[in-house]
Amino acid sequence: MGNKICLLLILLTTVFISSILLSCERIKPSTPPPLEQLIPPQGKYDVTIYRDEWGVPHIYGKKDIDVAYGLAYAQCEDDFKTGLEVLTLIRKKSGQIEGFRGFVFDYMLELLNTREIIDERYESDLSPEVRAICEAYAEGVNHYAALHPDKVTCWDIFPVSGKDIVAGFVSSSPLFFGLNRYIEPLFRSRHRPNIETPKMLGKNDESSPLKEIMENLPLGSNTFAISPKRTADGSTFLDVNSHQPWTGPVAWYEARLKSEEGWDITGSVFPGSPVILHGHNAYLGWAHTVNMPDLVDVYELTINPDNPNQYRFDGKWKEFKRKVVQIPVKVFDKYLIRIPREILFCEYGPAIRRPHGVYAIRYAGYGNIKQVEQWYRMDKATNIDEFEQAVRIRGIPSFNIGYADCKGNIWYIYNALLPIRSEKYNWQGILPGDTSETLWTEYLPFEKLPQVKNPASGFIQNCNSTPFQTTIGADNPNPNDYSPTLRIEPPEFMTNRAIRLLELLGDDESITEEEFYEYKFDWTYSKNSMAAKYVRKIIEEFQPEDDIERQALELVKGWDLKADPDNLAAGIAILTMEPVVRAEIFDRPIPDLFKLFRNKAHLLYSIHGKVDVPWKEINRLVRGKVNLGLGGGPDLLYCVYGNWTGKYLEGQAGDSYVLLVTWDKDGKVHSRAIHQFGSATQDENSPHFADQAYLFVQRETRKVHWEFEDLKEHITREYKPSEEGKS
Repeated sequence: MGNKICLLLILLTTVFISSILLSCERIKPSTPPPLEQLIPPQGKYDVTIYRDEWGVPHIYGKKDIDVAYGLAYAQCEDDFKTGLEVLTLIRKKSGQIEGFRGFVFDYMLELLNTREIIDERYESDLSPEVRAICEAYAEGVNHYAALHPDKVTCWDIFPVSGKDIVAGFVSSSPLFFGLNRYIEPLFRSRHRPNIETPKMLGKNDESSPLKEIMENLPLGSNTFAISPKRTADGSTFLDVNSHQPWTGPVAWYEARLKSEEGWDITGSVFPGSPVILHGHNAYLGWAHTVNMPDLVDVYELTINPDNPNQYRFDGKWKEFKRKVVQIPVKVFDKYLIRIPREILFCEYGPAIRRPHGVYAIRYAGYGNIKQVEQWYRMDKATNIDEFEQAVRIRGIPSFNIGYADCKGNIWYIYNALLPIRSEKYNWQGILPGDTSETLWTEYLPFEKLPQVKNPASGFIQNCNSTPFQTTIGADNPNPNDYSPTLRIEPPEFMTNRAIRLLELLGDDESITEEEFYEYKFDWTYSKNSMAAKYVRKIIEEFQPEDDIERQALELVKGWDLKADPDNLAAGIAILTMEPVVRAEIFDRPIPDLFKLFRNKAHLLYSIHGKVDVPWKEINRLVRGKVNLGLGGGPDLLYCVYGNWTGKYLEGQAGDSYVLLVTWDKDGKVHSRAIHQFGSATQDENSPHFADQAYLFVQRETRKVHWEFEDLKEHITREYKPSEEGKS
C-alpha cells in the first residue's frame, strides 16, 4: 500500500511539473541594446568629477543636466549593484530575476498602477527642468552600463529612462508611511482581517508577503537646529542625521553638486536619486525624519451578487475598471511562467479581491509624481521663502523637516498629506466602502500643519517624536487643534533621542560648536526614557536565582545609562531592554522582561565567561575585513542598531551619513560629515570601502570641502565621465 501511495505521489508530481513546463517558456539570455542607445552623443554633457581624499565625488558641471548625469555615473562607480536592483524593481522585472520572491513587488506595482500614472502625468506634472535632469541621470546610468557590460545582470531594463527614475520615487513613497502594513493582512488572513493603524515603522516587522521589501526601511532619524539666540558666538547650527540601513536601496550616498545654473549643494541621496534628498547649500539646509500619521484607509466593498465586477457606491452599482496582467516569474532557474492577476480600480483607488471580500485601498498622494520636483526645488532654494514654496508643492507625502539658514532662521514642520476625514467614522479599522462619506478628497491645508518657526527657545528638534514637543515653551503646536482622525503622534510619544535633546538643549543657553557636536553624538539614555523605566523595574523586582544573575543585577544597579565603548553594564542592560522597548513602541506584545534578563546574562557568560563585558566587544561595526568595537546603541543620539550574530551585535542601521552644518555670525557656511563605511559603498577593493569607519567609531567627523579652493588641495582623481572608456 505504501509503495502504491509513493508511486501515485511521484506520478502526480511529474504531471504537475510537466504541466508547469508546458505552460512556460525557456529564459532567453538578455542582450544589450545597441550602444548608440546607451552612450550619449559626444559633447552632450560637460561635467568633471573630482574625488577627494575620502573618495567623495564633487561633481562640477556647466548645467544642471550635466551634474545629474555626473551624479549617476559616480553612483554607478561606487555601487552599481544596488542601483541595478532598484531599477529591476521599478521596471517590474523582479519576478524574472528573483522568482516568486520578486513576484510580490511586481504585483504591487501593477496594483498601484505606477507606470500608467507616470506615463499619463510625466509631461503635465513635472517641469521641463526636472524631466531633463531625470533623463540626464538615466543617461549617466546607461553610459556606465555600456562601458561595464560585465557588471550588468539584466539587460532587459536598459536603456533606462527618466520615467524609470520618477517611478522609483513614486513606488517607494507609500512604503515609507507603512502602506504594506495595510495590504499584507488582506493576503495573509483566510478570513476578514483586523487592520489597525501602525504606530511606527520598524525593521523587524514579521508580516508577509512584503517583509523582504520593507525590512530595510529606516528605524528612525534625528534633526535639530539652533538659532543665534541660543549659541555662544551667534552661529546657527543644523544636524542632518537620518537613520538608515547601512546597505541596500535606502542607504545613504554622499555627493557634492555644483552647476553654473545655481545648483550648488552637498548632502546625500539614495541609489537612483538625481537630487540631494537632504543636506545644505550656501544659504540653507534641512533634514528629514520619519513621521507616522495615518495616511492609508482600507474599505470593504459591497459586490453585486449578480455581477462580481460591480460594487455599490451611494446606492448605485458601479463597474470596476478591470484588467488582467500576466506577471512573469522565474522557475527552476531556466524557465518563465506568467501568472495572471486581476487588477481592480474603484472610486477609492486600487481594489483587491480575496475569498473573504473585496477591499479598496486609499492612501495619501496616490497619483502624485512630484516628489523629485519638490526635492529639486528645495535643493535650489536660497532663502526660507523659496524653501517654503518648494515644500508647498507637497509632492513628498510624509517626513518631518528640520530647517536652518544663514540668516539664523530655524523651522520645523510636520510635513504630511493629512486626509480630512469625517468624524462620523472609526478610521482605525476597515471602513464601509459604499458611500462617498468615507471618500476623502482633501488634505489639511499647509498652513495648518503642526510647525514651529523661530521659537523663543532658540531651538527645534524632532527624533521620530511628537510634533507637540518640538521645543520648550509656548511655541509648540497645540494638540487640541488637531482632529483625532489625523492620527498625529500624541504629545506623550517621545523617543529617548527626543527626550535627551530637550534636556541637553533646554539646559544650555549658550551652545558652542563643540557642544553641538557633543550633543549629536550623545550616548546616554535619559532617566525619563522607556529604557530607564525597564532598568528600574529590573533593579526593583528581579529575583536572581544564581551567581551569574546576581552579577548581572549588580551591574545594572550601577549602570550610568551610558553606552560608551568600555561600559561594563551597557551590554546586559541594552540586550535586555531593547526588545522590550521596541515592542512597546511598535505596539507588539511585551516580552517577559525578567526572562530576557536571565537569558542575556547566561548568554554573555557562555560566550565570554563573565557578564561584565565591555560594550565594544558586543557592539561591532563590521565591513569586509574591518571589525571594530563601537559605542552608541538603539534609540540613542549616537544611534546604532545591530543584528545578533551568535557572538556579538553587528551594526546594520542607525547613524549612517551624518552632516553637521554651521553658519557663522556673518552667514558663511562650513560643515563636517561622516559616513559609517565610506564612499565606495560596494567596492571591496576600493580604499574607500571602509576608511571612514575608523572615524565613525571614535565619534569623529571630517571636513566637507565646500569651496573649490579648499577642494583643490585634496583632489585624488579628476575625470570627465563623457570621456571614460575612450582610447
